[in-house]
Amino acid sequence: MPATHATRYLHLTRHGEATPDEDGLTPTGRRQAALLGERLRDVPLSAIHHGPLPRAAETARLIGDRLDGVPAHVCEPAGDYVPYTPHRDELPADSADFLLDFVHGFPPDERAHGPLLARTAEEHFTGPVDGPEDRHELVVTHNFLIGWLVRAALDAPKWRWLGLNQCNAALTVIRYPPPGRPPSVLFSNDMAHLPAPLRWTGYPPELRITS
Repeated sequence: MPATHATRYLHLTRHGEATPDEDGLTPTGRRQAALLGERLRDVPLSAIHHGPLPRAAETARLIGDRLDGVPAHVCEPAGDYVPYTPHRDELPADSADFLLDFVHGFPPDERAHGPLLARTAEEHFTGPVDGPEDRHELVVTHNFLIGWLVRAALDAPKWRWLGLNQCNAALTVIRYPPPGRPPSVLFSNDMAHLPAPLRWTGYPPELRITS
């Protein structure tokens, strides 16, 4: 009897380094995207999904230019938004003020709409796939959604998307096997395809490893 479910490999990347007005990519960001496309050339990707903002769309286009016939789709749930706003009693006491100040710095309407988009992203991009064939997909998105999906794969508390930072054009891969086995984060924030001068952009300076 043929298998009814197969494994999904979800490849996630944050857009390349953006210009100050966030209306596109810097030369560094364009080079980051091109190098990620080269890295993905041998991956049997079936689709590229990307958020609607220009920095994500340009990154997806530059990656797609290095691939053979992989269709790209704009997708609002792959956009930039706050996926979840925690309550104080969920948070570690010693960092609650810091985390709440950070989240509440975003507009209330964005915080209100974000959880619905996050749920839709999980419905679209996670879990095993129907049918007998494994599937590889790429989502070109933003820092927060990658943190949210990694958190979900690890079954961590909802607030823990905070603090899961992504460098520009770094690669994270999550494996979703058929039912009966949990997801696996195969690697996270991987910059192996980027030379040293192109690494760590978009990452909090205090968390960078420079040696």
